Amino acid sequence: MKYKKVFIIAEAGVNHNGSIELAKKLIDVASDAGADAVKFQTFKAENLATKNAEKANYQMENADLCETQFQMLKKFEINFETHRQLISYCNKKSIMFLSSPFDIDSISLLNNLGLKILKIPSGEIINLPYLRYIGKLNKKIILSTGMANIDEIKIALDILIQAGTKKNHITILHANTEYPTPMEDVNLKAMLTIGNTFDVSYGYSDHTSGIEVDVAAVALGATCIEKHFTLDNNMEGPDHKASLEPYELKAMVKAIRNIEVALGDGIKKPSNSEIPNIKIVRKSIVAKTVIKKGDILNENNLTIKRPGNGISPMKWDEFIGTKSKKDYYEDEPI
Repeated sequence: MKYKKVFIIAEAGVNHNGSIELAKKLIDVASDAGADAVKFQTFKAENLATKNAEKANYQMENADLCETQFQMLKKFEINFETHRQLISYCNKKSIMFLSSPFDIDSISLLNNLGLKILKIPSGEIINLPYLRYIGKLNKKIILSTGMANIDEIKIALDILIQAGTKKNHITILHANTEYPTPMEDVNLKAMLTIGNTFDVSYGYSDHTSGIEVDVAAVALGATCIEKHFTLDNNMEGPDHKASLEPYELKAMVKAIRNIEVALGDGIKKPSNSEIPNIKIVRKSIVAKTVIKKGDILNENNLTIKRPGNGISPMKWDEFIGTKSKKDYYEDEPI
């Protein structure tokens, strides 16, 4: 996909803890921070995990130890009506509603709600029926690639395209699914490998602590950034600890916007702000001493000094050895 600016997704995920009021507060935070979209997760626990599926380590550390993954997921389900209300609220707050569907029923639900962009979470990159189903909708797709190798990404991309999705409608995000991701496991250069290998728009779905990796990703050419956020890191739930708090999300968006402006157009030329400095900082050829008409100009009576509103020192050789055409006082521009 082509973006006019970096597409920033504030990932609310399941940090609403099953409450529509918390979800709306998360939308408020994302909108206030200046994110382009706020993203939730759409699933039916029955379709997502078996009754005895284990939780990930980070989920066990940050959620109720006594509950199964299925029980945890069940608390975070949001139904069709809640989706509809959240979409309406996002429209009111001038921010795009996005969600990651985790099963085919959820893809259908989001499609029926009219979402123009669908986000494929990392875990579904090896889900053939899922990829075929979502691919045939020919939506704009953002594909996360946590845990995947380059061959798995190629296969998933081919499935989506063969199913009917246009390649230029797909953005691929480099990602790591550990919460929080250790810096030594970020491997941000892999994002560039993805972009170069598949000739697609690329970006980064970040689960590190802090915002510096997101800013670096933008400096490296990321067109899409996704980052988890929460109302409070101390809230109970699997993802809160590895999420940005509201002030951090706002700082991230501001930093990204600054970086994308600072990247510029790539043409090396004087900037508008520094053009007035040219005459002040550059130098001109001036008289080193008093010079009389007819004197031979040489290194003893010429020198180079500021300001730069006279003849450029790059023409030095054109003057050395010639006769002065007029009288000059010391420091007078030639």
